[in-house]
Amino acid sequence: MSRRRNVIVLTVVALVSLVGMTVAASDVPQPDIPKGQGEQCVADTDFMRRNHMTMLKHQRDDTMLKGVRGNPYSLKDCVSCHAVDGADGAPVTVSSPEHFCRSCHDYAAVSIDCFQCHASRPDAPLADESE
Repeated sequence: MSRRRNVIVLTVVALVSLVGMTVAASDVPQPDIPKGQGEQCVADTDFMRRNHMTMLKHQRDDTMLKGVRGNPYSLKDCVSCHAVDGADGAPVTVSSPEHFCRSCHDYAAVSIDCFQCHASRPDAPLADESE
């Protein structure tokens, strides 16, 4: 009888914990991700959210080591499509919390080092954050 009671108690505790985690997860704030400007991305949204860094690293290696340019995974194309305009109507730099990349990177507490060399807005000079 004692063993059966222990199983019942453990089952109830597990169910209460699951319900508590579900409620807590729904209360977690989500990042506000701006929509891209193009018709569609180079891949579906879920894939890009999970794999964009791997794709950018492969593109970087192809460009730097093999001289291959024009691949659909170029950072310049990403920045152009996902530019977010500020109050002045001009695209914001990565120094702004409204920047497309920062919306998720800030949420995930992941630093962005791409823009130490690359422009963080379309048609801007390299490393344009000082403006």
